[in-house]
Amino acid sequence: MTTAIPLRLWRSLRITAFIPLLSRLLTLAGVVVLVGLLPWLSGRDPALSILRARSAEQEATPEALAAIRAQLGLDLGPFEKLQSWLMGLLHGDAGNSWISGAPVLPGMLKSAQVSLTLMTFGMLVAIITATLICLPVVRRGLRGQVSRSSGAIGAALTALPEFLLASILLVVFAAWLNWLPPYGWRGFSYAILPAFALGLPAGGLLGRLFSDGLAATFSERWVATWNVAGFSSSRIIIAALRRTLPSLMPQVGMVMVGLTGGAIAVEQVFSIPGLGRATLGAASAQDLPALQTGILILLIIAIILGSLANIGRVLLLGRAFQLGALPVAHSEQRIQRRAWIVPVIAMLLLFVLIAAGIGRDPFSSAFMRLESPSLALPLGADGTGRDILARVAHGALSTMGMATVVVFFSLVIGLLIGLAPKLATGPIEITKATPPTIAGLIVAGLIGPSASGAIIAVTAVAWAPLAAHTAALVAEVKAQPHVRITPMLGVGHFRLMSRYILPAVLGPVFRHAMLRLPGVALALAALGFLGLGPRPPSPEWGLILAEGMPYIERAPWAVLIPALALILLSVLAVSLSSIVGLRKLPR
Repeated sequence: MTTAIPLRLWRSLRITAFIPLLSRLLTLAGVVVLVGLLPWLSGRDPALSILRARSAEQEATPEALAAIRAQLGLDLGPFEKLQSWLMGLLHGDAGNSWISGAPVLPGMLKSAQVSLTLMTFGMLVAIITATLICLPVVRRGLRGQVSRSSGAIGAALTALPEFLLASILLVVFAAWLNWLPPYGWRGFSYAILPAFALGLPAGGLLGRLFSDGLAATFSERWVATWNVAGFSSSRIIIAALRRTLPSLMPQVGMVMVGLTGGAIAVEQVFSIPGLGRATLGAASAQDLPALQTGILILLIIAIILGSLANIGRVLLLGRAFQLGALPVAHSEQRIQRRAWIVPVIAMLLLFVLIAAGIGRDPFSSAFMRLESPSLALPLGADGTGRDILARVAHGALSTMGMATVVVFFSLVIGLLIGLAPKLATGPIEITKATPPTIAGLIVAGLIGPSASGAIIAVTAVAWAPLAAHTAALVAEVKAQPHVRITPMLGVGHFRLMSRYILPAVLGPVFRHAMLRLPGVALALAALGFLGLGPRPPSPEWGLILAEGMPYIERAPWAVLIPALALILLSVLAVSLSSIVGLRKLPR
């Protein structure tokens, strides 16, 4: 009997470890199959798409379509072609472009090198930015004057999405000041503005995270003890970093993964021949073999970056991880009333903007093209003579309306998946490693760019943080004594879920979802800016900004006004995410 119990326990542990591993493998395999079947899942005849791409004037006769299918092996059927595609990948062949007929993989790998170089420069900028933000906290901590940074600089940088910051840098330093080249990738000078556009928001977020974490670390008693014992400042700093970094590695991993999606937008703005821009071009041209390969490489890069962050956490923890003596999480901060000042001000300004323009016509071209702001036209006109104030106001309702739909479905999906945390391990991890932009590329390849496609794409990744939060709360509730004893009292699974678990989980997860609403709106705006969301003449903020970019020198208000609206929304998202962080919600 004494050996039976350990044997049962060992089998239980093996099953417990096997289920998450199986979940990860099945999810990754499902993503690869989805990408492989894109030409058939798109609902378009691949042969017809190839014919239209090669020669728009040629008649789509059955003979011409049959010749294309025979040439490229499209008559094999979806699953036979999927098997052929996977076997080709194993041998370094991802197929030929439907547009040029050239092999896809060499060009995509060359573009990937450009993207990785840009991401490396961006990460270097992020590290330098985070270091500068943390320096005052470290100096005060070494002197024993422990206080948390206000986080204003980090919040300001984090409040600028990559595509928006890239547009602003392009306007100021390339168009107005003419200090740096605006487009291309032909030398180090061409990488400066893109690297700052990619690295400053990431550095602002890392700086906020590390400044708070270091402030909490320097308040621990061992720091004072080491100071009294005469340890050098450099040794104390290194020890404080080792103490702070493990608990922040998941967030660091998310920042690294975010560089993948951010690089796509930055490459598009600065016309950099990277992987993201090449994949966007393949999506717009319906070149599905190139789109398949680009998405697969982007996913692999994102998953590798996330995995490296997890491996780094394990290496930093060392024996503490093996022995189960992990560092205790920092104590939870109490949310002060003044923390709500910034989001309330941002919300009021957005409300004023909407109220001023909601009664105006956002579609009528009743004004002169690029007409300057005046009393009759407070924010000027765009490139087709439409009222910018009206478009920005209606765009706010459009963007926030779509964001509300996304949050609702993400909440439902997150609750359902989070109730089965072991089975959901793979989907949650893979989804958290997929930026909304990559999801947008996949959905655009399936159904084409549209507002509904943008909603589907953002929902496809927005549920993961809510599912992780749900899973953590479910584990906490099940560990409570009055819940653990319910099976012994004859309480069934359905009643346990409906009576004890769901009531305890629903409120916190709902509040979490509502606080993510502005961030979801920004993700939708990014897809609109990249051409993966609503189509013209929709008054969607990202689309408005993209439409104004060609006129940036002649009519800067066509870009700056929607940019300021997006900045207000970004400030709202960042300030609310800070409150989410104070509540210690999982990322």
